[in-house]
Amino acid sequence: MSLGERIWDTFATVIQIKDRIDALKETVMKQQDKIEDLTGRVIRLETALSMLHQQPRDTPRLSHKD
Repeated sequence: MSLGERIWDTFATVIQIKDRIDALKETVMKQQDKIEDLTGRVIRLETALSMLHQQPRDTPRLSHKD
């Protein structure tokens, strides 16, 4: 294998690695968005649960009927 071929192969490998890194970066960004969404949902659930626990026991609770 000549020096030129080795240099070309090295460049090709670097380009392939860059493409994989770009794809991984996109995947990580999507996962981060999902994590942030789930974190917000958990916070809302914790808030609702906390509010339910703070209600006095003798107060009738409203039930949702369709």
